[in-house]
Amino acid sequence: MDIIEQARARGLLFDGAFGSLLMQRGLPSGVNAELWCLEHPAIVSQIHADYLAAGADVITTNTFGASPLKLKKAGLARQAEEINRQMVACAKAVITPESFVAGDIGPTGEMLKPYGLVSFEEVVANYAEQADYLVHSGVNLFIIETMFDLNEALAAIKGIQQVSKKPIFATLTFEKKATGFATVMGNKVPEAMQSLIDAGAAAVGANCSIGSDKMVALAGEIRQAVESLVIVQPNAGLPVMHDGILHYPEDAATFAANIRKIKTLGVEIVGGCCGTTPEYVQLIRRII
Repeated sequence: MDIIEQARARGLLFDGAFGSLLMQRGLPSGVNAELWCLEHPAIVSQIHADYLAAGADVITTNTFGASPLKLKKAGLARQAEEINRQMVACAKAVITPESFVAGDIGPTGEMLKPYGLVSFEEVVANYAEQADYLVHSGVNLFIIETMFDLNEALAAIKGIQQVSKKPIFATLTFEKKATGFATVMGNKVPEAMQSLIDAGAAAVGANCSIGSDKMVALAGEIRQAVESLVIVQPNAGLPVMHDGILHYPEDAATFAANIRKIKTLGVEIVGGCCGTTPEYVQLIRRII
């Protein structure tokens, strides 16, 4: 059964946050995470293994910030291939025959023209390069996530399609405004989701930016707007700073209960984002 068939037949459970677990397991504050992970592959693999043991069907490569444009800012453009390939290897080292590896693609950190300095075509080329490294390293699918600009997500889809025919899941970040849910760039739910589908995404939805409580309502809007597969990965609430450390207010029980509500809406694919851990995934697996 391929991943699309499984999603339709019995749903999929993604993993949760990654960066916060790296910090818990030794990543020093202020140190470049990509370089540190190259030096500590066993820690990266162990996080993947913990999510698989918790019941995740899909683990996400540690490549959220590893597009060439993003790495260029850190002076690591020449190591883009090494970073992406090694992070896929860390995931594949612990994968099981029943699970999947999603190549993670995040925002470049740049604004597209006319708001910024990079063109749509430059961003497409950026994502095509990263996707080429990921697909030739053996990912089963791509997950485009935490995109606040629909156009950047569309550029990512186009870039992936230039080098691969693997399934693409795409999620945007939304805020609850007086006029309803919208991205920072003003993209509304129905139009944005349909644009992603028309571009070739196999599953569309939302991740990050809001907690699981508000995500229930957003998930309902997305489910009503499209007939395609829907993916939802909320934060464990909105973070608060305490003694210089970010804390997320939703415990695993609260989060899992809200994910159960999201599943009852007909959302096929769920998981966690910022603030979640293998404990959250384990509880989700238990109740759904």
